[in-house]
Amino acid sequence: MMMTERIETGPTQSSHLGEARVAVIAGSGRLPEEVASKLAEQGRAPFIVALEGEGPDDRFSAYDHILMPLEEGGSLLSILRQHNIGRIVLAGGVSRRPNPWKLRKSLHLVAMLARFIVPLARGDDNLLRAVARYFEDNGIKVTGAHEIVPDLLARAGPMTKRKPLAADMRDIDAGHAAARAIGALDVGQAAIAIGGRAVALEDIGGTDALLTRTRELRDHGRLAGRKRGVLVKCAKPGQELRADLPTIGPATVEGAHVAGLAGIAVEAGRSFVLDHTETVRRADELGIFVFGIGKSES
Repeated sequence: MMMTERIETGPTQSSHLGEARVAVIAGSGRLPEEVASKLAEQGRAPFIVALEGEGPDDRFSAYDHILMPLEEGGSLLSILRQHNIGRIVLAGGVSRRPNPWKLRKSLHLVAMLARFIVPLARGDDNLLRAVARYFEDNGIKVTGAHEIVPDLLARAGPMTKRKPLAADMRDIDAGHAAARAIGALDVGQAAIAIGGRAVALEDIGGTDALLTRTRELRDHGRLAGRKRGVLVKCAKPGQELRADLPTIGPATVEGAHVAGLAGIAVEAGRSFVLDHTETVRRADELGIFVFGIGKSES
């Protein structure tokens, strides 16, 4: 079945006169929904390309959208052109790679994949840069989610009632240094520091898996006697800011609490805090701080 046959149409708003339509390439998490909502609020009628397997199939029923398997990505450019798309936003995570046995073979797909082979081998950030270049070389501008929803970016300093103690600040410094180190290797964006040193690093499993490992380390006695600790997330050095900025939300707060951590620190201006009100409310309820690394404007 052709992808264009699976387009579902929901209520839309007319886009600004003279502006090309915006498409959201939607991966997992709440960020794509936040971006779509903001575009609709601005009267910009987003077209959603929801990547199959990265979230509930019906989460974009209020918008024009398609559900696209990664294996059918070779048809994406023509679909975007059919819908007069002049700008795209890459939002949300992608947990898997295309299954080569399910790829729909075409000369266009072969040419497209050839551009991504080397970047894919070099890591996620290089791949994201290659994807952005591919679209822009084909006349479609790539806009960062942070440009659409800047109000979701973390601000500097404490965002919760509870603030980090002096010992927590040492953990923030240690975790920040470790997160930047693995970011430079394009491995991950997060680290956990306890007692002034990094004890666990994010890998391909993501932040949830990192928090689970830390909880298990406590349960197994590997961190016996070590209390508090901080989850630190930051953008990679040289990060492609138009995609894959670090993100936290209520689930991150829950995971940090279960892992026995005192708080979460994120890079101000270069990290998203999704469901901000609920994230802060739940952190306050659990006695966890959320802190933005960076200079305060006040």
